[in-house]
Amino acid sequence: MQPMKFIAPEPVPDGAKDIITNTSFWPELDISEFRAEMRTDGTVTPARLRQAVLTAIAEVNAELFDFKQRQMGAGYASLAEVPADVIDGESQRLQLYRRAVWCWTKATLTERYRDFDATASGNKKADEMVTTVDDLWRDVNWSLSRLQDKPRMIVELI
Repeated sequence: MQPMKFIAPEPVPDGAKDIITNTSFWPELDISEFRAEMRTDGTVTPARLRQAVLTAIAEVNAELFDFKQRQMGAGYASLAEVPADVIDGESQRLQLYRRAVWCWTKATLTERYRDFDATASGNKKADEMVTTVDDLWRDVNWSLSRLQDKPRMIVELI
């Protein structure tokens, strides 16, 4: 019988803030909050995570372009100014924006899991994560819809 191998995940880099400045309408985001909220350990390097978050921000901002234009046309200079319920001291829209970016980031990182570990066990784990990825993309869509006061699902008869 072979001894069990234990491989600990890389430690998360120190707790220093890593702020990404967004456009003037959208909030800045702290990558250290992503690591804490989305339970991402240090196996995702700071450079790779930063790039994934930047891409997610660009994609979410593009998805919300028309919403942003309407809000700015109504006189709101930032998402924080757009009327919304306040939950735990923060605009619900800010929470939903952050959730959309975090889920987009986590989904793309998870989809690329095979790039990190191409062993048989890595492929098996990646296959098991398909449901997780689907759930993350669902959460992105729900957050984007809710942020814009749209229904979660649109059904059309063809």
